[in-house]
Amino acid sequence: MLLLRRSNRPGRLIKAPLVALSLMTLCATAVPVDAGALPTYRLTLADGRLEPVELEVVAGQRFKIELHNAGSTPVEFESRRLRQEKVMGPGVHSFVVVHPLKPGRYDYFDEFHLPDAQGVIIARDASEVAQP
Repeated sequence: MLLLRRSNRPGRLIKAPLVALSLMTLCATAVPVDAGALPTYRLTLADGRLEPVELEVVAGQRFKIELHNAGSTPVEFESRRLRQEKVMGPGVHSFVVVHPLKPGRYDYFDEFHLPDAQGVIIARDASEVAQP
């Protein structure tokens, strides 16, 4: 990669590509300050079973669901209402981040193991929810 090139004037170098590369590197390494502050809930999927079947979350607050496929077959965590889905092979760990929810019930399921593997997220006011 050519970082310096000559200008039309003898003896001058143009450093614009070097500056651009430096800015791209700075932007790529910036980390949001509150990245680790999300409330986190764990969900295990295993051959048609979900644990827990019911998750209580705080309404109006983003949160993360850590997913683990503890079974011997692939799973697909999915919630149409939350617009989330994640396919995972056996033994895989992953996560989804969910936008703030209004109070209510939000179904989720393992599409590969229906009709058995179905659960619900219940979003409640902060005063009604036990924190994870």
